[in-house]
Amino acid sequence: MFKRKKNKDNYQLDMNNIPAHIAFIMDGNGRWAKKRKMPRTYGHNEGTKTIRNIALEANKLGVKAMTVYAFSTENFSRPDDEVQFIFRLPKTFFDLYLKELMDNNVRICYIGHLNRAPQATQEIIQAAIDQTKNNTGLQLCFAFIYGGRDEIVEATKKIATSLKEGKITENDITEDYFEQHLMTASLPPVDLMVRTSGEQRLSNFLLWQLAYAEFIFTPVYWPDFNAEELHKAIWMYQNRDRRFGGLK
Repeated sequence: MFKRKKNKDNYQLDMNNIPAHIAFIMDGNGRWAKKRKMPRTYGHNEGTKTIRNIALEANKLGVKAMTVYAFSTENFSRPDDEVQFIFRLPKTFFDLYLKELMDNNVRICYIGHLNRAPQATQEIIQAAIDQTKNNTGLQLCFAFIYGGRDEIVEATKKIATSLKEGKITENDITEDYFEQHLMTASLPPVDLMVRTSGEQRLSNFLLWQLAYAEFIFTPVYWPDFNAEELHKAIWMYQNRDRRFGGLK
């Protein structure tokens, strides 16, 4: 018999069918703030609290990895003051929550091009990675200066170099081999992708990894996404029929 977790929000979860890896497109911070007649930066700041809340709840549920789309390669086109504010958010986040994440055995990682961020931002994120590297609970992965197409191109360049140098042959290039060259190579496959705020597109996020993930698009803005919404998303995932192209 599988164990079910009874939640106060009425979503009974099958604890034997918790997604190993949940990816989040954290959309709606700016619109959430605008509705409250506050600057967009206020929404981004509130959104960091949601990352903390959802990471801790996901960790309790036994989720192995959680990837959040923190800053895309395209986000540089936003106003400079907003971009610089986002680059300062990791310090705010880790100053407030790193000890709590450590106490809960959460490990920090990132995918993307951290080297393109200001030096102070790089140092803050790297310090959090170093401090949590021996933790064995949830991997909280920040997609930071990340783009799905860019990731695939970078992996292709690495493989092309190995082929040119004679280290591999064309027959060595399989899907598994290609995946080993992606930034997410150390993470489990993505089972569930959740995008908040009602938008229904991937926005260049984990294009390879989402091939067979379940998608959930919720109208809830990211700052309002809470434990109950997480339980609902997992409950919906558990009630999907995942066939991976085959038949049951």
